[in-house]
Amino acid sequence: MKIGLACYEFRNGNIGFNLFQMQRGLFEARENGADMLCFGEGFLQGFDAMSFSYERDCDTAISQDDERMHRLEEYSTNAGVDLAFGYYERAGEAVYSSYAVIIDGRLAHNYRRISTGWKESFAGKEYCEGDSVCEFEYRGQIFMLALCGDMWDMPERFKTDGVLIWPVYVNFSLDEWRKYENEYAEQSLLAANKALLVNPISHDPESIGGAFLFENGRIVQRLDYGKEGLLFVEL
Repeated sequence: MKIGLACYEFRNGNIGFNLFQMQRGLFEARENGADMLCFGEGFLQGFDAMSFSYERDCDTAISQDDERMHRLEEYSTNAGVDLAFGYYERAGEAVYSSYAVIIDGRLAHNYRRISTGWKESFAGKEYCEGDSVCEFEYRGQIFMLALCGDMWDMPERFKTDGVLIWPVYVNFSLDEWRKYENEYAEQSLLAANKALLVNPISHDPESIGGAFLFENGRIVQRLDYGKEGLLFVEL
């Protein structure tokens, strides 16, 4: 099995651009024989797309049945590559930081972040966290999903004998990443012997991306910082 980690640029609040990026990534992944392509946290709307003004954010967050979700299912089907990505989800009156997994052209898994670090302290009661983890089987391999601060606040809840998929949004400088990347690798070992971390690129604020395969708490594969690209991992 081959998994692609997409270190691509998103633009906050520009869903149209971000959809284009995801479609572009899917076809690049197809050309490289990938089975699934994974994007970072909050990629569909952009991590900083939330204003935490509820009336405004209701128009930014999307439901699982939104036309744009169906469009991504179509993109995935056309490319022949399964797709995983972070997005802001609206469910009734609640807004979540979620992670969707589209398999065989349909939304198969939807994980809602259980740690609170994605939102501002003044966010209203409508901004919610999930209460359960998401472990699933894909092509004979077990995967566990965790979003960014989940693995720092409660790593024990994500312990798995399978592969950890760890999408994040971290706007470290190059010097900060060089300082902390090994800590991320070591932290992943608290949950899994093998982990895939993917961080997007953005320019406002600046994020220089990053994609890694961690094994036994060490960096085994990586992408260069600051350049769009896909990291392909054989499992």
